[in-house]
Amino acid sequence: MHDGDFNWFEASALLLSAIIVPIFSKLGDMYGHKRMLLISTALTAGATWWLAFTGDFWSFLAAWSLQSFYVVWLPLEVALIFDRGRRTDTAASQTRRSAGFLVVALEAGAIIGALGASRVFRAVDGNVMLTLFVPAVAVTLVFFAILFGVPESEPQGRRRLDGVGFALLSLGLLLITAGLVFLRLARVGDIEVPMGVRIAVLVAAVLAGGAVLVWFARWELRHPDPAIDLRVMRQPSMWPVLATAALFGISVLGAQAPLLTYAATDPGEHGYGLGLADDARSYVVGAYLVSMIVGALLFAAASKRMAPRLALIVATAFVAVGYLLFLPFHLETWQVMTNMVIAGLGSGALVAALPAAAAAAAPRGQTGIASGMTNTTKTIGGAFASAVFGVVLVTAAADAARTTVAPLAGYMTVWAICGIGALVAMVLLFFVPKLAFADMEAELLPDAEAVSASE
Repeated sequence: MHDGDFNWFEASALLLSAIIVPIFSKLGDMYGHKRMLLISTALTAGATWWLAFTGDFWSFLAAWSLQSFYVVWLPLEVALIFDRGRRTDTAASQTRRSAGFLVVALEAGAIIGALGASRVFRAVDGNVMLTLFVPAVAVTLVFFAILFGVPESEPQGRRRLDGVGFALLSLGLLLITAGLVFLRLARVGDIEVPMGVRIAVLVAAVLAGGAVLVWFARWELRHPDPAIDLRVMRQPSMWPVLATAALFGISVLGAQAPLLTYAATDPGEHGYGLGLADDARSYVVGAYLVSMIVGALLFAAASKRMAPRLALIVATAFVAVGYLLFLPFHLETWQVMTNMVIAGLGSGALVAALPAAAAAAAPRGQTGIASGMTNTTKTIGGAFASAVFGVVLVTAAADAARTTVAPLAGYMTVWAICGIGALVAMVLLFFVPKLAFADMEAELLPDAEAVSASE
């Protein structure tokens, strides 16, 4: 494989996940979240087994892409927990605490997988197929754990699927995401794609996708049972959460690759970077993942004592401070580690808090789609940032004499965008009503806004 072909794996996963999450989340609201969780797990398991047996590039790419069905697990799990808590009038607080532990499990799995993969590979004498059997078995066991251990939610009962709405949404997201992905593809096969062509394709794709999404919005506002209720999504307790998810995606999905390349850059030759070997770079990533676990645990604990809105604001502040600290402090390994730990604390809390907050703000019967939309907007934000960061670093490197290493200005731009994006999200969260995401149901407290205003 050519190095540039590796871009197709991330590209295909982004394209499919942007479409899967809203559709499966809505189907969960309609037919039961456990049922959709089982179907998505079965599809993921099937794709993982297929991955182990593939022998050519395109089959491997197809199997890898179909594994993206796992991205809907977290929104569906949040919806299941929220539905269970609704029966005891503690849905919001129970979901916040549980979401924190879900993220702990998620990041612990990421660490175990990262540390265990090479050891399994060596244990089976470099047999790729046997190595890939391990995640295939794991996902298969997950299917049975859900089947026998997870109770079903109470679907709302509406059985009409807005097929036109989902088709328009999928097409709009597909066009925008495809344009962002194409911007990163310096080569298609053996053909080198000029930057001007990539930018032209991006602009055309974003304009076309935006036009389709406008069409989608008009259709949804007229539909009696829309795929996504835009009137709910534009409420004061909802739109800042979705905007925060998109801005958060910039750092949590877009900034990790630049971090690794910066850590590998030789400071003796270039005057910046950490010059870390492969094993040492894994410790930087490991510190970030561990700090995300700690952030998720702190969020679960703080949610008992801190107002939900305040917890979101504090988490975004940690992300902002962590990345903005890179601007003056980035030349020593301990400085980079400290910055990543601070950002990781906020990131871990946000991964748990955002779907839980969206579920709490959604009306009955729309918890799945609401929490799923935080994932979709985060994916779009991450795809946008990944494309822009790739162009910033590659273009900056092209300006440097005979080197493929991006100059410090490129990395400073990446860190500044991540930090400023988190600051903007923090400001937007102040527009959320004070009583948002509380345990009290809207139908039980019709004067919630009045109470909030009097306080």
